[in-house]
Amino acid sequence: MRLDDVGQSENVEDRRGSGGGGGGFGFPGGRGGLGFGTIAILTLVGWLLGINPAILIGGAEMISGSGRGSQASLPDQRRPQQRSGAPDADQQFVSAVLKSTEDVWAEILPQQLNVRYPKPNLVMFAGATRSACGGAQSAMGPFYCPVDSKVYLDTSFFGEMKTRLRAGGDFAYAYVIAHEVGHHVENVLGILPKVQQMQQRVGRKEANALSVRVELMADCLAGVWAHHADRKFRLLEQGDIEEALAAANAIGDDKLQKQSQGYVVPDSFTHGSSQQRMQWFTQGLKTGQIRSCDTFNRQQRL
Repeated sequence: MRLDDVGQSENVEDRRGSGGGGGGFGFPGGRGGLGFGTIAILTLVGWLLGINPAILIGGAEMISGSGRGSQASLPDQRRPQQRSGAPDADQQFVSAVLKSTEDVWAEILPQQLNVRYPKPNLVMFAGATRSACGGAQSAMGPFYCPVDSKVYLDTSFFGEMKTRLRAGGDFAYAYVIAHEVGHHVENVLGILPKVQQMQQRVGRKEANALSVRVELMADCLAGVWAHHADRKFRLLEQGDIEEALAAANAIGDDKLQKQSQGYVVPDSFTHGSSQQRMQWFTQGLKTGQIRSCDTFNRQQRL
């Protein structure tokens, strides 16, 4: 993955020096997971603000933990402490990927849908921090908070992807960031609050199905980003697409459920199967068109 020509985003907030504890990453059956206090906060914020709490919690996003994590002592982040000195490799990588998403979406969202793109912030943290959606822990994985329009990322997640999911590589990590930014695009388009309204009128099975459509759309939008970022920056190198597809395959609901409980329950899917996640990322990558990511079109086969 080539990032030499991209530059650095001005919208990265580095809180890694702010202290705070944190549980482990919440793989199904593994250590860590969301504490009940965090879930309660996210649920309350979601319902009060008209945003699906499943998007904020399962908004643990790429992988949602199922274990009971210990509640971390969360630092007060109203005045986040910034790390001093030159940016390290993680910050430089994250900042460059975010900058590429800013440049792409600021160009194609007005072109394709006549919508202005407000840039989100990305918060890097270690262990635990606070968001407008409540406490954020490394156990939650990367997630997007629509309340403050920020992406939250503990970069130790990348190490977990490599060692536990065997889905490492720089472009796989970029795909994770692009997926979260895809949720920001959905929020800008008004999709997230509309989905919440729909979910309030249906049962759990139907609500889960709507969540799957939200997640698959974010995968497709990540593909749209990759399409245009490659054209703009000559971003892709040999093996990059395979890395992203390996990550999408590793985090499908069917694969994670099979690993954690030995069987698959499709009605409980909230993110989509491995095949679906690979399919929708590929669709966005091939077309480069936002409209091709309309997972809510009932005539569109997921």
